Amino acid sequence: MTTLITHIGELTTHDHDRPLTDAAVVLDGPRVAWVGPAVDAPAADQAVDAGGRAVVPGFVDSHSHLVFAGDRAAEFAARMAGESYAAGGIRTTVAATRAASDEHLTSHVARLVAEMHRQGTTTVEIKSGYGLTVHDEARSLAVARQFSDETTFLGAHVVPATDTGEPGDAAAYVELVTGPMLEACAPHARWIDAFCEDGAFDAGQARAVLEAGAAAGLRGRLHANQLTYGEGVRLAAELGLAAVDHCTFLTDADVAALADSGTVATLLPGVEFSTRQPYPSARRLLDAGVTVALASDCNPGSCFTSSVPLCIALAVREMGMTPAEAVWAASAGGARALDRDDLGVIAPGKRADLVLLDAPSAVHLAYRPGVPLVAGVWKDGRPL
Repeated sequence: MTTLITHIGELTTHDHDRPLTDAAVVLDGPRVAWVGPAVDAPAADQAVDAGGRAVVPGFVDSHSHLVFAGDRAAEFAARMAGESYAAGGIRTTVAATRAASDEHLTSHVARLVAEMHRQGTTTVEIKSGYGLTVHDEARSLAVARQFSDETTFLGAHVVPATDTGEPGDAAAYVELVTGPMLEACAPHARWIDAFCEDGAFDAGQARAVLEAGAAAGLRGRLHANQLTYGEGVRLAAELGLAAVDHCTFLTDADVAALADSGTVATLLPGVEFSTRQPYPSARRLLDAGVTVALASDCNPGSCFTSSVPLCIALAVREMGMTPAEAVWAASAGGARALDRDDLGVIAPGKRADLVLLDAPSAVHLAYRPGVPLVAGVWKDGRPL
């Protein structure tokens, strides 16, 4: 079944220097078959009239934590009243997630993924990290795998407390993560990640986790430099990871290392919005030649939003990006962060993942923040 989407007022392809006007796209099954002027469009089995509205590539959300149970709204309220964010809050969610059934976790992820689809996200990466036992990390990834091929083993999220509530032994926990936990989780994951941060894991521990994951066939990514300056970004660059995420606190050496390595800097502006931390400067990274992605970091603690359009608006308003750069970062940039060349671009042979906006141009994603502009979504050539 082929589908012609015609009379597109502005088509952002990321395959051309600028958006196309009065354009059309033909979808053939899960792939794009043709792109060009509407007047030249070939016939198709069915047609959709965009009515002069804009079309953009489906958003590629390359950083999310959707497998969890419980609620941390009280923690958010406390932050808004002046308390600071700390990595240790993750342990609250761990207890609730361990107590939840597989059915509860699955239905919760399904709800969040559907919420993302309605906002234009067609590909989402999903991490574990709220189980922190061999059994709970493996089942979290098995749940995530039902919704995405882009699943990430994040056993190295924080060191779990002991049964008596005392701080856990970090060295012993890293041995568990790189041994039995990795063995149980690797069949359900494509990626391995670690939280390299004060209150979580130091650079040496993160290196051990990432190297063990690589030996097991998992590609690496890293949380780093979210709460303060540290070694994580340079570690990611040294190891040639696909992406390093957060990048809130960067030295000139960090920026240079990213530019030289090709590692994608994934920025998560919803986190800064939700924690009142300073926003990273996307402009600084882009001007240095670093590839930048935008993602939601949807999670119950530091950023409970599933809205990539919100992240686009924040990146333009607070991080020095142009609207075009932000839309690219949220689609093609996210694809780069996932080592995918078939996503984030509307071109023949690419995945047929598109978003129809109830607006004349993609600029409206930043120009009209908070307005539900997504009028239609196609994933693998099928309307959602």
